[in-house]
Amino acid sequence: MINRNLRVVLAEDSVVLRDGMVELLGARGCEVVATAGTAPELLAAVVEHRPDVAVVDIRMPPTHTDEGIRAAVEIRARTSEVGILVFSQHVETAWASRLLADGAGGVGYLLKERVARTSEFVDALQRVANGGTALDPEVVTQLMRGGQHSRVTTLTPREREVLELMAQGHSNRSIAALLLVSERAVEKHVAAVFTKFDLPATGADNRRVKAVLAYLAESGS
Repeated sequence: MINRNLRVVLAEDSVVLRDGMVELLGARGCEVVATAGTAPELLAAVVEHRPDVAVVDIRMPPTHTDEGIRAAVEIRARTSEVGILVFSQHVETAWASRLLADGAGGVGYLLKERVARTSEFVDALQRVANGGTALDPEVVTQLMRGGQHSRVTTLTPREREVLELMAQGHSNRSIAALLLVSERAVEKHVAAVFTKFDLPATGADNRRVKAVLAYLAESGS
């Protein structure tokens, strides 16, 4: 269900794309409380409005290299309660790893050309606002091309497959449908991941998010 009060700061240097996104998000019940065309404008807007989520393009003026994602990392350091959804045409694995490095949830990274429907984008915004993850499969793949650490290598191929789908935001039921297995089988794989990643059950921790972030941080380091 869409949160009708979801407050968003949108950073996008293309005026046409930015205006179009404001209109689309508004039609889906989101409130775009501010827009930004540069990284400094983005930082100032987040400080002023304290949104649920900041949508950030990677390449912004003046150099159009990594100003946006640098600002995203700074937002995480200053205001960790604000979710970050990177929305770009490019995969920057080094900066993505830095976004994930603190082990906290509320992070997404989607590729513009691979988002087919506005509803998918809003669903991702909602997951990020709620402290979850929303990562494009290509981003997950590229993050996993780094060195392999001990906890990662203890996972079976099926457990890694399940964890990759968890990173994309899929529920156990959705994973079961995609892998053509029972939901109970997925639950067993997820439980094995929690055990191997030393994530005991607690009332406060979101173990799914912690497992995903630990996996990506280790695989991409």
